[in-house]
This record gives sequence, C-alpha cells and structure tokens, in this order.
Amino acid sequence: MELSQLRCFVAAAEELHFGRAAQRLDMLPSALGRHIRLLEDDLGTRLMTRTTRSVTLTDDGAVLLREARHLLEQADSIAVKLRARGRRDTASIRFGAIDSAAAGLLPMLLHDFRRRRPDVTVKLTEDKTIRLLPRLLSGRLDLALVRPPEKPDRRLEFLFLLQESAVVALAERHPLAARKRITVADLAEQPLIVPERRSRPHSHDLTMKLFAKAGLPARIAQLADEKQTIVNLVAAGLGVAIVPRWTSRLATRGVRYVPLQATSMNGLPLAAAWIRGTRDVVRDEMLATIRAGLKRYAREG
Repeated sequence: MELSQLRCFVAAAEELHFGRAAQRLDMLPSALGRHIRLLEDDLGTRLMTRTTRSVTLTDDGAVLLREARHLLEQADSIAVKLRARGRRDTASIRFGAIDSAAAGLLPMLLHDFRRRRPDVTVKLTEDKTIRLLPRLLSGRLDLALVRPPEKPDRRLEFLFLLQESAVVALAERHPLAARKRITVADLAEQPLIVPERRSRPHSHDLTMKLFAKAGLPARIAQLADEKQTIVNLVAAGLGVAIVPRWTSRLATRGVRYVPLQATSMNGLPLAAAWIRGTRDVVRDEMLATIRAGLKRYAREG
C-alpha cells in the first residue's frame, strides 16, 4: 500500500467520479483507476463499485476512507515540517501564482517584499490553481496566489484579496477594437475563444454566466487551455476572448484589450492560500506585505 495509491483512492471516494478525481490530481483517469486496482489487489478487498453511471464505496471502502484521510494528513504534516526544517538556514519562500497574478500583482509585490527582506530568496512557480493547490498540500509550496475553489480543502487557509476585473481581448484590426468599452451584447455574434473548464473553471464560468445573464447564447468557436494560447488565437483573428485584466500585461503583438462594461459578476476572485495551522516567519512577512500594499496593487496592476 503506497501513499500515491491512497491519494488516488481518497480523491475518487470524495468525488465519486473518476474524471473529476483525476482532474483534481492532474492525472489521467486510466492512471487513477490503475492505482486503485493495485490498492484493491494489495488489500485483497473491493473498495469501490463502479458502473458506467456511478461510483459507490463498499463497506471496506468507507472504512479505508476514514483511515486514509488520517494517514495522508499525517504524511503531509511530516513533509511540511521536515521541509521547513531544511529551509531554516537559508531564508527562502517557494511562491506559486496563476498566470494573470504573475503578470500583474507579483512584480509589484516582490518589489515591496525585496525592500523589506532583501536576504530572502523567492522561488517562483507559475501554474494553474488545480496544480498549485496540491503542491501546497504536499509542502512543495509555502504560499500561492490562486482562484479559490468552490469546495476548498479544509487543510488550506485562504485570504481573499480582490476581484480581478475582466477585459475583452480583440485583434487590433477588429471593428470593436477602437471602442473605449464593450458590453456583452456587443459580443453576441462574435466567435468566442474560451478556456477549458477543467483547467480554468473561474474564467470559463465567467464568460458563460455573463452571456446567460444577458440572455444571449455564447458562440464558442474554440476551447484552449493556456492563457497565452488564447491570446495568440485572438491575435490570429480566430475570435475574441473575455480574460482577466492582468492578462493585458502578456506581451502579444496584434492584440488590444478593451474594458468590459462593469456588471455585478464582472470579476474573477484572487486569494492567497497556505497550509492551515503552520508557522512560517518568511511566509507571514510576505502575507503582511500583501495586506499592506493590496489597495495599491488593485489600483495600479
């Protein structure tokens, strides 16, 4: 019985859906299923009953779920403590951020933090929320700027920072590119380039909800995973995209960003996340720097 197998089992048991569990662990459903089958073979018992329509726990699976959660929490806690001990002699912080925060907020934040703690080495990781949160839980990151999930893990603590407003990315020669502001109605007949929901649920849902609230169908022409890819497709004239405001800091020729008319849902939440109940002087100083400069970052970013 291996920890990786237990992590796969717990994710599948909590989601009761192999696809969602695999997405949560950033792996293929087939690989997740293989880990669970190996675990069942090792324990000599059936843990799950899986059909084409549902996944349910057996009695032994329910017992293992309780014990596995406890074991994984202990393992993660040990990893966090040992990694923290290894960092004490070298002042550093392992900092993760989603792409728009890395482009907009992070340069200002690190400038302020450098004046406060010039002795600290900051090790940056830029990735999606679904990949940053597991790194936090395993102790590979100390702090991360993420989109807060709908169902936050109780082992993590979140500090809401701000709502990042949305803008419309258009090719420079697009008829709407000369506008000072664009409404959702202006985009009614436009082909949309939308992020995949599995990797960027907040950005995907924002576009769909804005169109639904306006009573308009979203004419999706292209799904893409990476933000830079979306902007490149816009530059090629393949459609328009509703993106976070800080995406405009990504250097892409041939693209213009126009503010989207403000609505009650025109924003993407940004939060800082870290392991609940842990002590880390450097991390707490970074959080203090964020709190002190947040209003300016929101205004100037």
